[in-house]
Amino acid sequence: MSTRAARTTAQREDAGPTPAEHPAQPPAEPRNAGLRERKKQATRTALGLAALRLAAERGWAAVRVEDIAAEASVSARTFNNYFSSKEEAVMASGTERAERVRAALAARPPEEPLWDALTHAFATALEHSAVDPSTLLRARLALAHAQLAAEQVRFEAGMAATLATEIARRTGTDPERDLYPLLAATVALTTTRLTFEHWVRTGSRTPVAEAVRRELRRVRVDP
Repeated sequence: MSTRAARTTAQREDAGPTPAEHPAQPPAEPRNAGLRERKKQATRTALGLAALRLAAERGWAAVRVEDIAAEASVSARTFNNYFSSKEEAVMASGTERAERVRAALAARPPEEPLWDALTHAFATALEHSAVDPSTLLRARLALAHAQLAAEQVRFEAGMAATLATEIARRTGTDPERDLYPLLAATVALTTTRLTFEHWVRTGSRTPVAEAVRRELRRVRVDP
């Protein structure tokens, strides 16, 4: 073998196996990431519901983070990985309703006026959850405890940002430059919360979805 041929052979060996000899590994299954997210969401939900159960049994002042974690069969450290306080845990258990509102809005016909679509989305979400004991208890706790009321406002700010993105998409506006998407989301959220709280506080017999529709029509905010 010539010196040049030997050098070429050595270089080929140093380069390692060719793609045909050692095919690339397939990417990790995306469903694994999806499963992890579902497990995390299930833990968040379990902690929030545990906090509500304990509040119903003992009163809010007597509920501790350690108690909530034990009720949900996790450690206090796990609780702290998800929430910074028991107030945050309780309010975050309303995430599913927030997602129902967003999904209902996204599903409305694109030609439907924005405020009509928003009204339908909020009323539909309440039709599914308003009679749920955890939803009623969360509202009563927020009415009775200032810290929970403050946490609810923070929770709604995050929900408003999510809804503003969907509103901007429907209206063809830029949420970074145009105030309307965030204004519409915030007004709709605040009106719905105040209506629901009034409904709970007064023991109204009017279906809550009907009450929300009526009040949202009164504060209509068109582009």
